[in-house]
Amino acid sequence: MSIRYGARSRPGTMVSTWLNSLVSGTAASGGAYFAGGNPLTDRVDKFAFPTDGRTTLSATLSATNYSLAGAANSGTAAYFAGGSGNLATVSTVDKFAFSDDSRSTLGTGLTSATRALAGAANSGTAAYFAGGTSPSINRVDKFAFSDDGRTTLSTGLSTTNYYLAGAANSGTAAYFAGGYSGGALTTVNKFAFSDDGRTTLGTGLSAATKLLAGAANSGTAAYFAGGEAAARVDTVDKFAFSDDSRTTLSTGLSSARDASAGAADSGTAAYFAGGSTGSYVDTVDKFAFSDDSRTTLSTGLSSALGYAGGAADSGTL
Repeated sequence: MSIRYGARSRPGTMVSTWLNSLVSGTAASGGAYFAGGNPLTDRVDKFAFPTDGRTTLSATLSATNYSLAGAANSGTAAYFAGGSGNLATVSTVDKFAFSDDSRSTLGTGLTSATRALAGAANSGTAAYFAGGTSPSINRVDKFAFSDDGRTTLSTGLSTTNYYLAGAANSGTAAYFAGGYSGGALTTVNKFAFSDDGRTTLGTGLSAATKLLAGAANSGTAAYFAGGEAAARVDTVDKFAFSDDSRTTLSTGLSSARDASAGAADSGTAAYFAGGSTGSYVDTVDKFAFSDDSRTTLSTGLSSALGYAGGAADSGTL
């Protein structure tokens, strides 16, 4: 089993995270949340910014769940939508308030039970959940943060698609990349937040890829990491928001893997957690936005898993 057996934190509490921040001379501010996953779990791991200390929330998902998607209203709440638990695909949307990490479940879920979808958010305005299967769809559901009301965009993805990834330039556009539709895709669809209109980037991913993960440095670039092309890959493609051009980082993930989850501390770093190299891993790779260099956190997820959902509290975007 490809699991790192390095140093591990003892099960933490909010108090220990606060004490760690005092020792380091900084105050914890937000964090990356990784929820659910396979082997089936309802657990939510939180990595506090800026210390990267891990705690596991006392509040769990409303049920064991994997192949779900995450998005966040930064500074307010994370939303985890859809997925599968005990072979039953769900339409559930669980909401975790950042003020106290408590969970509520929205009265209105996705339009239909869906797994293997992707999430992205216009922080302060709405979360978008795109694609997925049960069966394969091109639908994009939008949840307004003002009242958590759901609408469905009149324009969906450019093709039915699942095992795709999402990331957003908050205030400007959501990007949904790769996935599977009769074969892996290079496609990157962009939804402008001004009118929810869709365009498709002239430059797609560097290779047709499914089961990848996404995260963004809002205002600067989207990162799409790992996944499965002809085989599992460690590739990280970066799309500059200024002109939607693509570069591929010289340093990829620490191992070729698929089914990871992504989240970002906007302005600081992207985190890609878990996934499969053939066996599930607990690895969390961190890419610093200042120079795109990669480190691997000494404390990984609380267990090895894949197919989790990711979202982050980066404060005000």
